[in-house]
Amino acid sequence: MFFHGAGGTAAQSLAAVGDLAAARGALVLAPSSVASTWDLVAGGLGRDVAVLDAALEQVFARQPITRVAFGGFSDGASYALSLGLANGDLAEAVLAFSPGFASPPRRVGRPRVWIAHGSADRVLPVERCGRRLARALGAADYDVTYEEFDGGHVVRHQDVTAALTTWLGAPG
Repeated sequence: MFFHGAGGTAAQSLAAVGDLAAARGALVLAPSSVASTWDLVAGGLGRDVAVLDAALEQVFARQPITRVAFGGFSDGASYALSLGLANGDLAEAVLAFSPGFASPPRRVGRPRVWIAHGSADRVLPVERCGRRLARALGAADYDVTYEEFDGGHVVRHQDVTAALTTWLGAPG
């Protein structure tokens, strides 16, 4: 599952990760938030979670799913971290591109966490966001991989490849 950033769309999510994930044999569920961003970011879990639950139920009923990761960009990365940490019994990994925060309503399981953040990010500054999250999650005994790159608030193809390798292992 891949969550778009604020004001984004499912099509943007698929453009960012779809081809690279498909080349690795991964199915991408890319929902759109009900409002301009995800419900948790806007004040609390609600309508988006209900839509996600229904979508996951349909996917699991139609596809033989064996592994699950939650991923996202910007607000979507914060959403993926929050839901992934709360649903570590379902998600084995969380792949976060330029996240701002993690606010899980509870913590279940221990998904692996992969975070990438640009050192020149002006939207969600790296020290306040990516670095802080990586340190906090590592201190909480999560298996964290943190990749910082020269650049801004973007999803780079090489980072998608690295995230997929963290989740799925080296391409075979």
